[in-house]
Amino acid sequence: MRQGHGDGHVADGGPTPHIPVLLAEVLQALAPGPGKTIVDGTFGAGGYTKALLAADAEVIAIDRDPTAVAAGASLVAQTEGRLKLVQGRFGDLDALAATQGFAAVDGVALDIGVSSMQLDEAERGFSLRYDARLDMRMEGAGRTAADILAEADEAELADIFHYFGEERAARRLARAIVYDRKQTPFVSTLQLAGLVERVAPARPGEFTHPATKTFQALRIAVNDELYELARALSAAERALKPGGRLAVVTFHSLEDRIVKQFLAKRAGRGEAPSRRLPGEPAAVIPTFRVEGRQPIVASAEELARNSRARPAKLRWAERTAAPALARDRALEASLRFGGARGGQA
Repeated sequence: MRQGHGDGHVADGGPTPHIPVLLAEVLQALAPGPGKTIVDGTFGAGGYTKALLAADAEVIAIDRDPTAVAAGASLVAQTEGRLKLVQGRFGDLDALAATQGFAAVDGVALDIGVSSMQLDEAERGFSLRYDARLDMRMEGAGRTAADILAEADEAELADIFHYFGEERAARRLARAIVYDRKQTPFVSTLQLAGLVERVAPARPGEFTHPATKTFQALRIAVNDELYELARALSAAERALKPGGRLAVVTFHSLEDRIVKQFLAKRAGRGEAPSRRLPGEPAAVIPTFRVEGRQPIVASAEELARNSRARPAKLRWAERTAAPALARDRALEASLRFGGARGGQA
C-alpha cells in the first residue's frame, strides 16, 4: 500500500506496517466482485490488491518500482491466475491492461505518491529518517534527486520547490543550494535536510520537519508524478467500461486538485471546449458521474489506527457510455518536470 505520500517524511522510529488507507471506502466505491476486473495502478505492498482479490475480483496490478513487482511474485503464485502483476507506469494503464487481454475493465484504483515500503528502504533516499544517497527514483533509472540539485539552475530549483512543494521559501532555498553546491555537492538526505533547517527553519507551532516540502518537491520532479497522474486519469477514462468505477486516493493538495478538476470537467461541470478547435464538440458529453459528497476522508476510527491517513482524500466516479475525451496535452505538459514553467495543477 502507499501512504504518507504528501510529506516525504514520517515520524521518528522504525518501519511501520503497510496499512491500506481508506480501504473500506475504496472497496465501496469500486464494488468489486466475481466476474469483475479491477486495475490496481499502484500495487506497492499489495494492500488494495489483496482486498480486491478477497472480494473475488480479478486484478491487474501495476507498479513502476521493480522491487515491488518482484516482491509481489509470491502473491501472484497464490492466486491461480486471478492476479496479473506488471511493471509499468499507471499513465499507461489502458495499454498495460490490453497486453493482459483486457480491452476494458470494471474498475481502476489509484493511490498516489510514494509508498511506505519505499520510505522504509533507507537506500532509496525518500525519507528524512535515514542518512542516505539522494536518489528518490521509483524505477531506479533516470536522474536522481542529487543530479537535479547539481544541474538545475536557481530559477528551475525555485520552480520545483514552489510548484511541486508549495514551499514558501522556495527562492531562498534555491539560492542557498546553488551557492553551497559550488563548494560541496548535495549527495545525502541529511545534508539537504540540514541546509533547509538552516535556511528555512520551522516556524513556531509547526511539527513537521522543515525539509518536508523540499523532499516532496524533489520526489515529484524526479518521478514526474503529477504528469503521470494526469496521464493516468485519461488512461482510466479510456479503459473503463460503461458503469465502471474510478477511485483515486490523494495525499496533498496538488494531487487532489488535479483529480477534482479532471472529474469536474469530465462530469460536465468544467468549461466546454472551444468551438473553434477542429474536431471538438460544442459541449462536453459527460464521461463520468460523480455522486455523493466528496472528497471522502478517513474516519476517526481509522485515524486512531493509522495517523498517516489524516491527509488522505478519496474521490470516485462512475464511467458513462460516452466516448472518452481527448487527453489534455497542454495540462500534461505544464505538469511535467522540465516542461512549461509554473505548471500549476
